[in-house]
Amino acid sequence: MANGDATSSDDRILLVEGRDELHVVGRICQFDERSPSFSISPKGSINELLKSIPLEILVEGRTTVGIIVDANDDLRSRWQSVTDRLRAASIEPPPRPSSNRTIIESRPQEGKPRVGVWLMPDNETPGESEDFIADMIPSGDPVWPRSNQYINGIPEGDREFKEGKILRAKVHAWLATREDPRPMGLAIKAGDLDTGAQNCQRFLGWLRRLFEDEE
Repeated sequence: MANGDATSSDDRILLVEGRDELHVVGRICQFDERSPSFSISPKGSINELLKSIPLEILVEGRTTVGIIVDANDDLRSRWQSVTDRLRAASIEPPPRPSSNRTIIESRPQEGKPRVGVWLMPDNETPGESEDFIADMIPSGDPVWPRSNQYINGIPEGDREFKEGKILRAKVHAWLATREDPRPMGLAIKAGDLDTGAQNCQRFLGWLRRLFEDEE
């Protein structure tokens, strides 16, 4: 099972930007009976995560390193930022992220772990964790259209968020309507979000392939 008590000696580790991502991944895995065992290490920011990649890969005894980052507005640029750090640790990535999986197999004879990369939300489009969560809002939910209308109805001059963050605002508006308004991870735990959603299942498949079947 995933957990957030990562230490430098963990042999299988998932690097995430912050505690929101830690809780989202951990809660999703709790709903998956086939979830493999690994630790999650929140780095506090994208810059700290990127800086940590070569160091985490080179930890002695490390067998697997997973990396989750938001694509944000430019998926290609974010992919470049991650792969530059992989090359600094002598890991050669593919030229572009895979829509189904990005997993670079281990080279145990060289002391190199298996490495996986997931660009939120789906390895194909710009976005972030909230875009991933939006896909998990149950189909036909009566509040989701109203959350969209509320955010869309705020005059541009009164908006405190950037245009590229509008879906993020809509997701948090929807979360605020729950019986007990809660963060994304707790909304998954409460069953408010559908872990059977297509992209969530693709994500879980990536985690299984990454952290299972060790050579």
